[in-house]
Amino acid sequence: MALVVFWAAFYKLQYLILLVAFCTPFSLSLEGTDLGGVGVYLPTEPVLFGILILFVFKALSGKSIDSKIYAHPISMLLYAYLAWMMLTSITSEIPLVSFKFLINKLWFIIPLFFIGAHVFRDEKKVRLFLMCYLFPLFGVIIYTIVRHSQYGFDKDSSHWVMEPLFKDHTSYGAVLAMFMPVLAGLLLKKKMNLLLRVLLALGFLILLTGLILSYTRAAWLSVIVAIGVLGFMLLRIKLSTIYITLIASSTIIAVSWDDLSVMLKKNKQESSDKLQEHVSSISNVSSDASNLERLNRWHCAFEMFKERPLIGWGPGTYQFVYAPFQRSTDRTIISTNQGDGGNAHSEYLGPLCEQGLLGMIIMITLVLMVTKLAFKLFYRTIDYDTKLLIASIYLGLLTYFVHGVLNNYLDTDKASVPFWGFIAALVAIDLYYEPKSIDPALQQRL
Repeated sequence: MALVVFWAAFYKLQYLILLVAFCTPFSLSLEGTDLGGVGVYLPTEPVLFGILILFVFKALSGKSIDSKIYAHPISMLLYAYLAWMMLTSITSEIPLVSFKFLINKLWFIIPLFFIGAHVFRDEKKVRLFLMCYLFPLFGVIIYTIVRHSQYGFDKDSSHWVMEPLFKDHTSYGAVLAMFMPVLAGLLLKKKMNLLLRVLLALGFLILLTGLILSYTRAAWLSVIVAIGVLGFMLLRIKLSTIYITLIASSTIIAVSWDDLSVMLKKNKQESSDKLQEHVSSISNVSSDASNLERLNRWHCAFEMFKERPLIGWGPGTYQFVYAPFQRSTDRTIISTNQGDGGNAHSEYLGPLCEQGLLGMIIMITLVLMVTKLAFKLFYRTIDYDTKLLIASIYLGLLTYFVHGVLNNYLDTDKASVPFWGFIAALVAIDLYYEPKSIDPALQQRL
């Protein structure tokens, strides 16, 4: 296997990217094992690290990817993202942790985004990448459902039955949510082998069942938001109109927050085995331990930001330094001071406290730029299958953008491989697929 991987790295790098996608759902973390407790996922991360090293050597020898990829606006933003992360790693409270975090980002972003965009110049490779991740994921879901059935599909066991393939039900639910729109898009493709269509239809039922039984409220919410945004896309509503609506809604919520908080505190519904009650518990901020602990982590992130607003505490350091910022009134039965209870539970507040204000701004800018690109591509394309591919990939990303408000998993291969791969696919469509304009005026709707 090692010899095959070595050969593919030099002669068929595209197959190595596909191999990474195939192995990711089955990957295992060394953290918590007898092998030093290193937080590395096998076999994906060593392969990605090898691709990163090979990329550097090829770049130094003058052999690299198409220069158009380097010049794309999203690529430019990623240069700023990595450069700022490097600077804040130098000033970090724990530099060793931060530089490991930086290297982790490099071996995800360079192989999956930069090399991925080069590989995805062929539309068939995009769909192959998606299916290379999906079919092993079906196996993971079946494994999880079978284990879950032994405990009567109750909520408590849903937190850990996906171990050791996923570390918990929230990361598991986030990935399933990402692939719901993607799988729907693959199913709706016009020309497809009948056997493959049947397998994908069965896979959709498996994926939907897995998502429901994950008891991951944020994942359910993210899929609902994605369906709503799909409606906006189909109605060809201007992106600026959507942004204005979001800003207006946020302003109303901010102005009415005191009244809303009183209403939320009246909700005493705990998370439950019953789906209706479990959904109702999303807004319970008075007694639900999961919700209260998330508020505790967010408060710590804000307090950390206020102390170091410009450069933060260093990438990846939150879990090691947040404990002193906890207020006794915010602590819950699942609070910890040991640095083993996870991070800031937000893809936006994490960078805010670890890399300062600019860190969060860059992350939000990435979300906005990807959204603008997806809407532009969707509106300008008339080819049914390509339009479907654009929408399904973006809506998959959108589920993670929404989920990222409440959790963060981009330090794991399970979420990072599809996240950066999806963005690479949109960039490849923008750069290489023939633009088929419906109406020149329509492109101005953004």
